Amino acid sequence: MTHIVFNEADVKVLQQVLALDESLTGNIVLIKDDYAVGPLNNIYIGEGIEARKQWWRDILAGGDYDGKADSVEADDYKTVAELVGTMRRNETETIWIWAAQNKHDVSGYYWLLKYLQEFQSRVFILYLNNLPFINEKGNIFYPNWLHEIQPKEFLKAKKLAREITLSEFEVDPDEWTKLCNENKGIRLLEGGKKLGQEEYDFYDAELKKLITPDWQKASKIINQYISKAKHTTGDAYLLWRLKVMLAQDMFDVQGKVANMKEFEIKTKA
Repeated sequence: MTHIVFNEADVKVLQQVLALDESLTGNIVLIKDDYAVGPLNNIYIGEGIEARKQWWRDILAGGDYDGKADSVEADDYKTVAELVGTMRRNETETIWIWAAQNKHDVSGYYWLLKYLQEFQSRVFILYLNNLPFINEKGNIFYPNWLHEIQPKEFLKAKKLAREITLSEFEVDPDEWTKLCNENKGIRLLEGGKKLGQEEYDFYDAELKKLITPDWQKASKIINQYISKAKHTTGDAYLLWRLKVMLAQDMFDVQGKVANMKEFEIKTKA
């Protein structure tokens, strides 16, 4: 059994789940890219793969994750090639895809599906959307991310594992292809597994509201955004958007515009 997740934090909690239930014993595979942002055009061929990697190089350049785009660890195509090889060599191997109701997990699911079509009937999904769980305080809540769920609560969730149907393997890749051909910059979850798209500057308006007449570190602005905004994304993307606005001379800045803790921003004097 191979378990697939889309967030680093989900790996740790799933390891704890496997320790609680021997019937789930298997390997955990992490898909690392965030397919909810960035270019998708020709994403399954060399030209598109390289274009996306170059986009990430540009986004991460001079920031807290500089060089990460070329890290061997972050090569999802290598990861999925190894996964396909395992499935072909071992006809009894199964895959469980774990996803919560957020655009990051759902986008990763869509990207992955193309590679798993030949294994229909051996690929299962646990999509924990609109499902209540009990938190550490004993209260009911609806998680947006897998790692928000207590390990013991996952044992109930495993009963929801279901085979990805032949129909889904036909329809879902078509939906993803439409999104890829639109080639916009931002994916948003509209409900269920339905994704909509926006332009690259989608988050800018809310970011601007957090910039005040007083100097603030970029890291503070980004953390405020992540904690308050309805639609959030990764800090690396938000750092890039701040740099884009600074390059357009929208705000005053002091310090070296690189890592988010190295420079401060305020509204124009």
